[in-house]
Amino acid sequence: MMKLDDVVKKISRPVWIGLGLFLLGGVAILDHMTGVELSFSLFYLIPISLIAWTVNERVGLAFSFLSAGIWQVVDIWSGNQYSSVFPYIWNTIVRLGFFMLPVFMIRLNRALEHERMLARTDFLTGVLNARFFRELAQMEINRSRRYKRTFTIAFIDVDNFKTINDTFGHTEGDTVLRAIATNIKTHLRKTDFVARVGGDEFVVLLPETNKQTAPIVMSNMQRALLKEMDENGWAVTFSIGVLTLTAPQISVNEMLGRVDQLMYVVKNGGKNNIHYASHPEETIAIKLDL
Repeated sequence: MMKLDDVVKKISRPVWIGLGLFLLGGVAILDHMTGVELSFSLFYLIPISLIAWTVNERVGLAFSFLSAGIWQVVDIWSGNQYSSVFPYIWNTIVRLGFFMLPVFMIRLNRALEHERMLARTDFLTGVLNARFFRELAQMEINRSRRYKRTFTIAFIDVDNFKTINDTFGHTEGDTVLRAIATNIKTHLRKTDFVARVGGDEFVVLLPETNKQTAPIVMSNMQRALLKEMDENGWAVTFSIGVLTLTAPQISVNEMLGRVDQLMYVVKNGGKNNIHYASHPEETIAIKLDL
């Protein structure tokens, strides 16, 4: 199902601005037709809020100033007269402050949403950070316990990453990490999650993924990662531990500890491979044919 934000993004800004001007004109006409006895100030907020939300806050502020000016013109045309110029100026300023409120509210909401996003994501790669991943992992454990559903977690370590930093510098190393994160995300469903939990370590959470499906998903992911590393001349590989769980009586720390150990089985066995296990069954190893 398409989200409202997706619908908004599909419509160009000039169209939204045109719609906002049309609505503003309609409110001004109705305001003039009803005369001075009925106030239409509240309805000016509709086009202002629409533009601030669909275009941006700066254009929303411009609509606030435009609305205040139009309101004053309509007020004069409606026959409302004052004893001096000061009431005209004062009322316009007051209306302007009123019209600017939705713009500031939208801006504040977006700022708070941005802060929430920063609290959940890794600043370098844009994927989830370790803290928020733990929260999601606990939710998945709880869901698995309640509904007896299977899920899989994978721990991915970048082999020989220090060589990249030592040879090309940390800037290139950061580029490699961002490329890895992006590559991983392209192989995930919308219900899957990836997080950076260390300097060159990532974890992937795959809900509704059993021990038959996990090798297919992770092997394809590793092949794609290796291909991109080779194409860019980055001499790194990937050691991956994969754990599939069903209704586990296990904590997040214990789960991460187990899948980390599976990854180290690969590290100690020559790197660049995937080691699988299921909870509480015995571990199995599947050799990747490169």
